[in-house]
Amino acid sequence: MKNNYGKLKRTILIRSLLISVLVAAIGYGILTFLVDGVFQDSFARFVMAIFTRFGIEQWKAVEYYNRIFVYNKSIFVVGSLGILFLFYFYVSVGRLTKYLNDISGALEKTLNPSDEPIILVPELEPMAETLSTLKMKLKCREREAAESEQRKNELVVYLAHDLKTPLTSVIAYLTMLDEQSDMPQEDRAKYTHITLEKAIRLEELISEFFDITRFNLQNIVLDKERLNLSILLEQLADESYGMLSEKNMVCAVDVEEKLMFQGDPDKLARVFDNLLRNAAAYGYEGTQILIQARGGNDYITIIFTNEGPQIPQKKLEMIFEKFYRIDDARSSRTGGAGLGLAIAKQIVELHGGTISATSDSRNTRFIVSFPVQE
Repeated sequence: MKNNYGKLKRTILIRSLLISVLVAAIGYGILTFLVDGVFQDSFARFVMAIFTRFGIEQWKAVEYYNRIFVYNKSIFVVGSLGILFLFYFYVSVGRLTKYLNDISGALEKTLNPSDEPIILVPELEPMAETLSTLKMKLKCREREAAESEQRKNELVVYLAHDLKTPLTSVIAYLTMLDEQSDMPQEDRAKYTHITLEKAIRLEELISEFFDITRFNLQNIVLDKERLNLSILLEQLADESYGMLSEKNMVCAVDVEEKLMFQGDPDKLARVFDNLLRNAAAYGYEGTQILIQARGGNDYITIIFTNEGPQIPQKKLEMIFEKFYRIDDARSSRTGGAGLGLAIAKQIVELHGGTISATSDSRNTRFIVSFPVQE
């Protein structure tokens, strides 16, 4: 809604008219009483009387009067008008500069972290409302940035601590395998498998460190091309077998054929992979993850549904913030570094789409919508 400065316009107009009337009255007085009055007989006789009182002869007094006043009449008129102009300019600009001073003070209050309210004269009330809204947004963003930084620092500490556990295990098992050359083949295979699992977990933690760095230091750039979302989602489901088998879960796909879209295939694959991994991490063991995709007149909608515990509404509202994890557990195994959904949201929005989440006592759904393209 456009700000209404009608009151300010009316105030400036009224003040300008009043000043103009005042200046016109003064100008009329100068012309009437000074130009047409001062240079008339009464003023001349008064000046002559002064000159003669000081012993100046009559004819010399007339000459002095003519030299001082009559011959310089135009200078007196121009000087008077100049004084009037300066007076008009000073009075007119004075109020405007007061407005600017008020606005400057209000801007300082906007940047001030205190809760001091922003109050301006009635004529500038729309600007006061705008600055108050801006101050609230700045405080909100500052608070969000501080919370995000705190969550990031906590996660870095957690990840650094968690790096020690698999690394210690890898070193311990490798040392055991190296020192015990006569170890039974069955035990050797068992310890080798455990070492491999710990090394893979170590790689995952290091990748999370890189994700944190990349997310903070660079913007995501899209490399768009024409792609089939239906095939992309089906391939994702096929490749998820190994990941889902750990929790005895399955992935079902119900997608409309040939959902064509202009987008970055690698970035979109990351979005859907993050959503699938999130569904697997927080879904119940032995349940199904359902991927649905439909095209409409305006939007292509993709839905990931998993069976799991309900996510509270308060957490649901923050789920796409960076470094925010749904669970409060210290371990980083579930939910990672809290970047997956934040990165997914950024990628979806760069494609002109939206992403949201709903949760009830049975299911949690992540809904991605892209505008249909010609």
